[in-house]
Amino acid sequence: MNTLVAAFEEAYGRAPQGVWRAPGRVNLIGEHTDYNDGLVLPFALAQGVSVAAARRDDGVLELRSLQAAADGRSLPIDGLAPGTVDGWAAYPAGVAWVLREHGAGGASLLVDSDLPQGAGLASSAALECATALALCDLYGLEIERAELARRARRAEAEFAGVPCGIMDQSAALLCTAGHALLLDCRSGLSGQVPLRLGEDLSLLVVDTRAAHALTGGEYARRRAECEQAAALLGLDSLRDVTDLASTLERLPAVQSRPSLPFRRRSGQTGPDPATLRRRVQHVVTENHRVEATVGLLRADALAEIGGMLTASHLSLRDQFEVSWPQADATVEAALRAGARGGRMVGGGFGGSVLVLTATDRATHVREAIDAAYQARGWPAPHYQDAVPSQGAHRIL
Repeated sequence: MNTLVAAFEEAYGRAPQGVWRAPGRVNLIGEHTDYNDGLVLPFALAQGVSVAAARRDDGVLELRSLQAAADGRSLPIDGLAPGTVDGWAAYPAGVAWVLREHGAGGASLLVDSDLPQGAGLASSAALECATALALCDLYGLEIERAELARRARRAEAEFAGVPCGIMDQSAALLCTAGHALLLDCRSGLSGQVPLRLGEDLSLLVVDTRAAHALTGGEYARRRAECEQAAALLGLDSLRDVTDLASTLERLPAVQSRPSLPFRRRSGQTGPDPATLRRRVQHVVTENHRVEATVGLLRADALAEIGGMLTASHLSLRDQFEVSWPQADATVEAALRAGARGGRMVGGGFGGSVLVLTATDRATHVREAIDAAYQARGWPAPHYQDAVPSQGAHRIL
Protein backbone atom coordinates (compact mmCIF):
# COMPACT_ATOMS: atom_id res chain seq x y z
CA MET A 1 0.00 0.00 0.00
CA ASN A 2 2.84 2.40 0.79
CA THR A 3 4.24 1.78 -2.67
CA LEU A 4 0.87 2.62 -4.24
CA VAL A 5 0.53 5.83 -2.23
CA ALA A 6 4.04 6.92 -3.17
CA ALA A 7 3.39 6.10 -6.82
CA PHE A 8 0.16 8.13 -6.71
CA GLU A 9 1.99 11.13 -5.29
CA GLU A 10 4.62 10.86 -7.99
CA ALA A 11 2.05 10.48 -10.76
CA TYR A 12 -0.37 13.20 -9.68
CA GLY A 13 1.67 15.50 -7.49
CA ARG A 14 -0.54 15.10 -4.43
CA ALA A 15 -1.55 12.48 -1.91
CA PRO A 16 -4.57 10.23 -2.55
CA GLN A 17 -7.68 10.76 -0.46
CA GLY A 18 -7.89 7.03 0.14
CA VAL A 19 -7.06 3.53 -1.07
CA TRP A 20 -9.72 0.92 -1.74
CA ARG A 21 -9.30 -2.78 -2.45
CA ALA A 22 -11.54 -5.42 -4.00
CA PRO A 23 -10.67 -9.13 -4.19
CA GLY A 24 -10.60 -11.56 -7.01
CA ARG A 25 -12.84 -14.55 -6.65
CA VAL A 26 -12.94 -18.26 -7.20
CA ASN A 27 -16.29 -19.78 -7.88
CA LEU A 28 -16.36 -22.93 -5.77
CA ILE A 29 -19.17 -24.30 -7.92
CA GLY A 30 -21.97 -22.98 -10.12
CA GLU A 31 -20.51 -22.09 -13.52
CA HIS A 32 -22.50 -20.51 -16.35
CA THR A 33 -25.55 -20.52 -14.12
CA ASP A 34 -25.49 -16.82 -13.20
CA TYR A 35 -26.85 -15.45 -16.47
CA ASN A 36 -29.42 -18.27 -16.42
CA ASP A 37 -30.94 -16.91 -13.18
CA GLY A 38 -29.34 -19.77 -11.29
CA LEU A 39 -27.25 -20.40 -8.17
CA VAL A 40 -23.55 -19.71 -7.67
CA LEU A 41 -21.16 -20.22 -4.76
CA PRO A 42 -18.07 -18.00 -5.06
CA PHE A 43 -15.60 -16.94 -2.41
CA ALA A 44 -13.18 -14.02 -2.29
CA LEU A 45 -9.44 -14.46 -2.64
CA ALA A 46 -6.74 -12.70 -0.66
CA GLN A 47 -5.38 -11.39 -3.97
CA GLY A 48 -7.12 -8.46 -5.60
CA VAL A 49 -7.01 -4.96 -7.06
CA SER A 50 -6.23 -1.77 -5.15
CA VAL A 51 -7.17 1.73 -6.29
CA ALA A 52 -5.70 4.93 -4.86
CA ALA A 53 -7.89 7.88 -5.71
CA ALA A 54 -8.49 11.57 -5.24
CA ARG A 55 -11.39 13.71 -6.34
CA ARG A 56 -11.10 16.17 -9.21
CA ASP A 57 -13.41 19.11 -9.79
CA ASP A 58 -12.69 19.61 -13.49
CA GLY A 59 -14.85 16.75 -14.80
CA VAL A 60 -11.85 14.67 -15.88
CA LEU A 61 -11.27 11.00 -15.10
CA GLU A 62 -7.57 10.20 -15.02
CA LEU A 63 -6.68 6.51 -15.10
CA ARG A 64 -3.25 5.00 -14.59
CA SER A 65 -2.07 1.52 -13.65
CA LEU A 66 1.19 0.23 -12.25
CA GLN A 67 0.70 -2.82 -14.48
CA ALA A 68 0.21 -0.70 -17.64
CA ALA A 69 2.41 2.32 -17.02
CA ALA A 70 2.47 3.34 -20.67
CA ASP A 71 -1.31 3.25 -21.05
CA GLY A 72 -2.65 6.12 -18.97
CA ARG A 73 -5.90 7.80 -19.93
CA SER A 74 -7.40 11.24 -19.37
CA LEU A 75 -11.12 11.17 -20.13
CA PRO A 76 -13.88 13.78 -19.82
CA ILE A 77 -16.64 12.38 -17.62
CA ASP A 78 -19.33 13.96 -19.78
CA GLY A 79 -17.91 12.27 -22.87
CA LEU A 80 -18.01 8.73 -21.51
CA ALA A 81 -20.21 6.40 -23.54
CA PRO A 82 -20.14 2.71 -24.45
CA GLY A 83 -17.52 2.03 -27.08
CA THR A 84 -15.45 5.14 -26.37
CA VAL A 85 -12.79 3.46 -24.18
CA ASP A 86 -10.89 0.26 -24.87
CA GLY A 87 -8.54 -2.05 -22.99
CA TRP A 88 -8.22 -2.20 -19.22
CA ALA A 89 -9.42 1.40 -18.81
CA ALA A 90 -12.91 0.49 -20.05
CA TYR A 91 -13.72 -1.15 -16.70
CA PRO A 92 -13.10 1.79 -14.35
CA ALA A 93 -14.38 4.20 -16.99
CA GLY A 94 -17.58 2.18 -17.24
CA VAL A 95 -18.07 2.45 -13.49
CA ALA A 96 -17.60 6.22 -13.66
CA TRP A 97 -20.12 6.31 -16.51
CA VAL A 98 -22.71 4.42 -14.46
CA LEU A 99 -22.12 6.37 -11.23
CA ARG A 100 -22.31 9.65 -13.12
CA GLU A 101 -26.07 9.18 -12.87
CA HIS A 102 -25.72 9.29 -9.07
CA GLY A 103 -23.57 12.41 -8.97
CA ALA A 104 -20.02 11.05 -9.27
CA GLY A 105 -17.62 13.26 -11.18
CA GLY A 106 -13.96 13.52 -11.97
CA ALA A 107 -11.19 11.67 -10.17
CA SER A 108 -7.55 10.66 -10.43
CA LEU A 109 -7.09 6.91 -10.05
CA LEU A 110 -4.00 4.74 -9.80
CA VAL A 111 -4.48 0.98 -9.98
CA ASP A 112 -2.32 -1.80 -8.60
CA SER A 113 -3.03 -5.54 -8.68
CA ASP A 114 -1.57 -8.77 -7.43
CA LEU A 115 -4.28 -10.71 -9.27
CA PRO A 116 -3.24 -12.24 -12.60
CA GLN A 117 -5.24 -11.02 -15.59
CA GLY A 118 -6.74 -13.60 -17.90
CA ALA A 119 -6.64 -16.30 -15.21
CA GLY A 120 -10.42 -16.52 -14.78
CA LEU A 121 -10.28 -14.97 -11.29
CA ALA A 122 -12.48 -11.93 -12.04
CA SER A 123 -9.77 -9.28 -12.19
CA SER A 124 -12.08 -7.00 -14.19
CA ALA A 125 -14.81 -7.16 -11.55
CA ALA A 126 -12.25 -6.49 -8.81
CA LEU A 127 -11.13 -3.38 -10.69
CA GLU A 128 -14.73 -2.27 -11.17
CA CYS A 129 -15.67 -2.76 -7.53
CA ALA A 130 -12.58 -1.07 -6.11
CA THR A 131 -13.30 1.87 -8.41
CA ALA A 132 -16.95 1.90 -7.40
CA LEU A 133 -16.11 2.08 -3.68
CA ALA A 134 -13.59 4.83 -4.34
CA LEU A 135 -16.02 7.00 -6.30
CA CYS A 136 -18.81 6.42 -3.80
CA ASP A 137 -16.60 7.54 -0.91
CA LEU A 138 -15.12 10.49 -2.80
CA TYR A 139 -18.58 11.79 -3.70
CA GLY A 140 -20.52 10.71 -0.63
CA LEU A 141 -22.76 8.31 -2.54
CA GLU A 142 -24.72 5.90 -0.39
CA ILE A 143 -25.49 2.86 -2.51
CA GLU A 144 -26.28 -0.47 -0.88
CA ARG A 145 -23.68 -3.08 -1.82
CA ALA A 146 -25.99 -5.46 -3.68
CA GLU A 147 -27.16 -2.53 -5.78
CA LEU A 148 -23.58 -1.37 -6.30
CA ALA A 149 -22.78 -4.84 -7.63
CA ARG A 150 -25.57 -4.46 -10.15
CA ARG A 151 -24.18 -1.08 -11.18
CA ALA A 152 -20.70 -2.53 -11.63
CA ARG A 153 -22.12 -5.40 -13.69
CA ARG A 154 -23.89 -2.89 -15.89
CA ALA A 155 -20.58 -1.11 -16.44
CA GLU A 156 -18.97 -4.34 -17.64
CA ALA A 157 -21.89 -5.48 -19.75
CA GLU A 158 -22.94 -2.21 -21.38
CA PHE A 159 -19.78 -0.10 -21.36
CA ALA A 160 -16.99 -2.69 -21.69
CA GLY A 161 -19.14 -4.99 -23.84
CA VAL A 162 -18.75 -8.20 -21.83
CA PRO A 163 -22.10 -10.04 -21.47
CA CYS A 164 -21.43 -11.11 -17.89
CA GLY A 165 -23.73 -12.17 -15.09
CA ILE A 166 -23.87 -10.68 -11.60
CA MET A 167 -21.68 -13.22 -9.79
CA ASP A 168 -18.24 -11.62 -10.01
CA GLN A 169 -19.28 -8.19 -8.80
CA SER A 170 -21.43 -9.68 -6.02
CA ALA A 171 -18.54 -11.83 -4.83
CA ALA A 172 -16.18 -8.86 -4.77
CA LEU A 173 -18.56 -6.73 -2.72
CA LEU A 174 -20.48 -9.22 -0.56
CA CYS A 175 -18.09 -12.05 0.39
CA THR A 176 -16.83 -12.39 3.95
CA ALA A 177 -13.71 -14.10 5.29
CA GLY A 178 -14.03 -17.83 5.95
CA HIS A 179 -17.21 -18.15 3.88
CA ALA A 180 -18.51 -18.73 0.40
CA LEU A 181 -21.38 -16.63 -0.89
CA LEU A 182 -24.53 -18.47 -1.94
CA LEU A 183 -26.11 -16.13 -4.45
CA ASP A 184 -29.46 -16.60 -6.12
CA CYS A 185 -28.93 -14.70 -9.36
CA ARG A 186 -32.65 -14.40 -10.01
CA SER A 187 -33.81 -12.92 -6.70
CA GLY A 188 -30.52 -11.29 -5.78
CA LEU A 189 -30.74 -12.86 -2.33
CA SER A 190 -27.51 -14.11 -0.83
CA GLY A 191 -26.20 -15.81 2.27
CA GLN A 192 -22.88 -16.74 3.81
CA VAL A 193 -21.93 -20.44 3.83
CA PRO A 194 -19.05 -21.58 6.07
CA LEU A 195 -15.98 -22.63 4.11
CA ARG A 196 -13.62 -23.97 6.75
CA LEU A 197 -10.43 -25.45 5.33
CA GLY A 198 -8.70 -26.22 8.60
CA GLU A 199 -5.20 -27.71 8.52
CA ASP A 200 -6.08 -30.93 6.71
CA LEU A 201 -7.54 -29.59 3.46
CA SER A 202 -6.29 -27.09 0.91
CA LEU A 203 -7.87 -25.36 -2.05
CA LEU A 204 -5.34 -24.75 -4.77
CA VAL A 205 -5.79 -22.36 -7.69
CA VAL A 206 -3.82 -23.47 -10.73
CA ASP A 207 -3.35 -20.74 -13.31
CA THR A 208 -2.97 -22.76 -16.50
CA ARG A 209 -1.44 -19.74 -18.22
CA ALA A 210 -3.84 -20.15 -21.10
CA ALA A 211 -5.30 -16.65 -20.99
CA HIS A 212 -8.93 -16.12 -21.82
CA ALA A 213 -10.86 -13.11 -23.08
CA LEU A 214 -14.60 -13.11 -22.45
CA THR A 215 -15.15 -10.43 -25.06
CA GLY A 216 -14.62 -13.25 -27.59
CA GLY A 217 -17.51 -14.91 -29.37
CA GLU A 218 -17.60 -18.30 -27.63
CA TYR A 219 -18.80 -16.99 -24.26
CA ALA A 220 -21.51 -14.89 -25.91
CA ARG A 221 -22.50 -17.89 -28.03
CA ARG A 222 -23.06 -20.07 -24.96
CA ARG A 223 -25.26 -17.42 -23.43
CA ALA A 224 -27.24 -17.09 -26.66
CA GLU A 225 -27.68 -20.87 -26.81
CA CYS A 226 -29.12 -20.90 -23.30
CA GLU A 227 -31.49 -18.08 -24.18
CA GLN A 228 -32.56 -19.89 -27.34
CA ALA A 229 -33.21 -23.12 -25.44
CA ALA A 230 -35.31 -21.28 -22.85
CA ALA A 231 -37.30 -19.57 -25.59
CA LEU A 232 -37.98 -22.85 -27.38
CA LEU A 233 -39.19 -24.32 -24.09
CA GLY A 234 -41.41 -21.32 -23.39
CA LEU A 235 -39.46 -20.42 -20.25
CA ASP A 236 -38.11 -17.12 -19.00
CA SER A 237 -34.79 -18.79 -18.24
CA LEU A 238 -33.31 -22.24 -17.71
CA ARG A 239 -33.75 -21.71 -13.96
CA ASP A 240 -37.41 -22.57 -14.56
CA VAL A 241 -36.66 -26.15 -15.64
CA THR A 242 -38.19 -28.43 -12.99
CA ASP A 243 -38.04 -31.85 -14.67
CA LEU A 244 -34.86 -32.30 -16.66
CA ALA A 245 -35.79 -35.56 -18.41
CA SER A 246 -39.12 -34.33 -19.75
CA THR A 247 -37.61 -30.96 -20.65
CA LEU A 248 -34.92 -32.57 -22.78
CA GLU A 249 -37.55 -34.65 -24.52
CA ARG A 250 -39.42 -31.49 -25.46
CA LEU A 251 -36.50 -30.22 -27.53
CA PRO A 252 -36.52 -31.68 -31.07
CA ALA A 253 -34.95 -35.13 -31.04
CA VAL A 254 -31.89 -35.73 -33.18
CA GLN A 255 -29.26 -38.41 -33.04
CA SER A 256 -26.68 -37.45 -30.44
CA ARG A 257 -23.03 -37.37 -31.35
CA PRO A 258 -20.83 -40.23 -30.13
CA SER A 259 -19.04 -39.64 -26.87
CA LEU A 260 -15.41 -38.65 -27.31
CA PRO A 261 -12.77 -39.32 -24.65
CA PHE A 262 -11.92 -35.69 -24.14
CA ARG A 263 -12.46 -32.16 -25.34
CA ARG A 264 -14.43 -31.85 -28.55
CA ARG A 265 -15.32 -29.20 -31.08
CA SER A 266 -18.43 -29.40 -33.20
CA GLY A 267 -17.38 -27.03 -35.97
CA GLN A 268 -21.02 -26.05 -36.34
CA THR A 269 -22.07 -22.50 -37.13
CA GLY A 270 -25.25 -22.62 -35.05
CA PRO A 271 -26.77 -24.71 -32.29
CA ASP A 272 -28.65 -27.86 -33.25
CA PRO A 273 -31.16 -29.46 -30.86
CA ALA A 274 -28.53 -31.83 -29.48
CA THR A 275 -26.30 -28.88 -28.62
CA LEU A 276 -29.16 -27.10 -26.88
CA ARG A 277 -29.98 -30.22 -24.87
CA ARG A 278 -26.39 -30.39 -23.66
CA ARG A 279 -26.49 -26.76 -22.59
CA VAL A 280 -29.74 -27.28 -20.70
CA GLN A 281 -28.43 -30.40 -19.01
CA HIS A 282 -25.36 -28.60 -17.72
CA VAL A 283 -27.22 -25.60 -16.33
CA VAL A 284 -29.88 -27.65 -14.56
CA THR A 285 -27.49 -30.20 -13.06
CA GLU A 286 -25.02 -27.48 -12.06
CA ASN A 287 -27.71 -25.78 -9.99
CA HIS A 288 -28.31 -29.11 -8.25
CA ARG A 289 -24.58 -29.44 -7.59
CA VAL A 290 -24.53 -26.01 -5.96
CA GLU A 291 -27.36 -27.01 -3.63
CA ALA A 292 -25.66 -30.30 -2.75
CA THR A 293 -22.35 -28.55 -2.08
CA VAL A 294 -24.02 -26.02 0.21
CA GLY A 295 -25.56 -28.87 2.17
CA LEU A 296 -22.19 -30.54 2.61
CA LEU A 297 -20.49 -27.32 3.70
CA ARG A 298 -23.20 -26.57 6.25
CA ALA A 299 -22.72 -30.09 7.57
CA ASP A 300 -18.99 -29.35 7.93
CA ALA A 301 -18.19 -31.98 5.29
CA LEU A 302 -15.85 -30.01 3.05
CA ALA A 303 -13.82 -33.13 2.27
CA GLU A 304 -16.88 -34.64 0.57
CA ILE A 305 -17.40 -31.91 -2.04
CA GLY A 306 -14.58 -33.16 -4.28
CA GLY A 307 -16.92 -35.32 -6.31
CA MET A 308 -19.16 -32.32 -6.96
CA LEU A 309 -16.22 -30.30 -8.25
CA THR A 310 -15.12 -33.04 -10.62
CA ALA A 311 -18.68 -33.63 -11.85
CA SER A 312 -18.95 -29.93 -12.55
CA HIS A 313 -15.77 -30.01 -14.61
CA LEU A 314 -16.92 -32.98 -16.66
CA SER A 315 -20.21 -31.23 -17.38
CA LEU A 316 -18.45 -28.03 -18.37
CA ARG A 317 -16.14 -30.04 -20.61
CA ASP A 318 -18.68 -32.33 -22.27
CA GLN A 319 -22.09 -30.64 -21.96
CA PHE A 320 -21.20 -26.95 -22.07
CA GLU A 321 -17.95 -27.37 -24.03
CA VAL A 322 -16.04 -24.49 -22.49
CA SER A 323 -13.01 -26.29 -21.10
CA TRP A 324 -9.55 -26.21 -22.67
CA PRO A 325 -6.68 -28.71 -22.91
CA GLN A 326 -4.63 -27.39 -19.98
CA ALA A 327 -7.65 -27.44 -17.68
CA ASP A 328 -8.51 -31.02 -18.61
CA ALA A 329 -4.91 -32.14 -18.12
CA THR A 330 -4.74 -30.34 -14.76
CA VAL A 331 -7.85 -32.04 -13.42
CA GLU A 332 -6.78 -35.48 -14.68
CA ALA A 333 -3.27 -35.17 -13.23
CA ALA A 334 -4.57 -33.88 -9.89
CA LEU A 335 -7.04 -36.73 -9.53
CA ARG A 336 -4.41 -39.33 -10.43
CA ALA A 337 -2.17 -37.83 -7.75
CA GLY A 338 -4.87 -38.26 -5.11
CA ALA A 339 -6.66 -34.91 -5.08
CA ARG A 340 -10.25 -35.07 -3.87
CA GLY A 341 -11.62 -33.14 -6.82
CA GLY A 342 -11.07 -30.31 -9.24
CA ARG A 343 -12.67 -28.25 -11.94
CA MET A 344 -12.12 -25.36 -14.30
CA VAL A 345 -13.33 -22.02 -12.98
CA GLY A 346 -14.52 -18.90 -14.76
CA GLY A 347 -16.11 -18.49 -18.14
CA GLY A 348 -13.86 -21.00 -19.85
CA PHE A 349 -11.56 -21.17 -22.89
CA GLY A 350 -8.57 -20.44 -20.67
CA GLY A 351 -7.86 -19.39 -17.11
CA SER A 352 -7.60 -21.38 -13.90
CA VAL A 353 -8.50 -24.65 -12.25
CA LEU A 354 -9.54 -25.16 -8.62
CA VAL A 355 -8.26 -28.30 -6.89
CA LEU A 356 -9.34 -29.65 -3.51
CA THR A 357 -6.68 -31.79 -1.91
CA ALA A 358 -5.53 -33.06 1.43
CA THR A 359 -2.83 -30.68 2.60
CA ASP A 360 -0.29 -33.47 2.97
CA ARG A 361 -0.88 -34.39 -0.70
CA ALA A 362 -0.61 -30.86 -2.08
CA THR A 363 3.07 -31.06 -3.03
CA HIS A 364 2.54 -34.39 -4.79
CA VAL A 365 -0.46 -32.96 -6.66
CA ARG A 366 1.59 -29.99 -7.85
CA GLU A 367 4.40 -32.25 -9.02
CA ALA A 368 1.95 -34.40 -10.98
CA ILE A 369 0.44 -31.36 -12.67
CA ASP A 370 3.89 -29.97 -13.49
CA ALA A 371 4.87 -33.32 -15.03
CA ALA A 372 1.72 -33.35 -17.17
CA TYR A 373 2.53 -29.89 -18.52
CA GLN A 374 6.15 -30.74 -19.14
CA ALA A 375 5.18 -33.87 -21.06
CA ARG A 376 3.03 -31.75 -23.37
CA GLY A 377 5.59 -28.98 -23.82
CA TRP A 378 3.42 -26.37 -22.11
CA PRO A 379 4.75 -23.54 -19.91
CA ALA A 380 4.65 -24.48 -16.24
CA PRO A 381 1.43 -23.41 -14.46
CA HIS A 382 1.33 -20.97 -11.57
CA TYR A 383 -0.08 -21.92 -8.17
CA GLN A 384 -1.61 -20.06 -5.29
CA ASP A 385 -3.45 -21.16 -2.20
CA ALA A 386 -7.10 -20.13 -2.22
CA VAL A 387 -8.04 -18.76 1.19
CA PRO A 388 -11.65 -17.49 1.62
CA SER A 389 -11.10 -13.80 2.34
CA GLN A 390 -13.04 -10.59 2.93
CA GLY A 391 -14.80 -8.58 0.26
CA ALA A 392 -14.08 -5.09 -0.99
CA HIS A 393 -13.16 -2.48 1.60
CA ARG A 394 -11.28 0.74 2.21
CA ILE A 395 -7.72 0.13 3.39
CA LEU A 396 -6.57 3.75 3.85
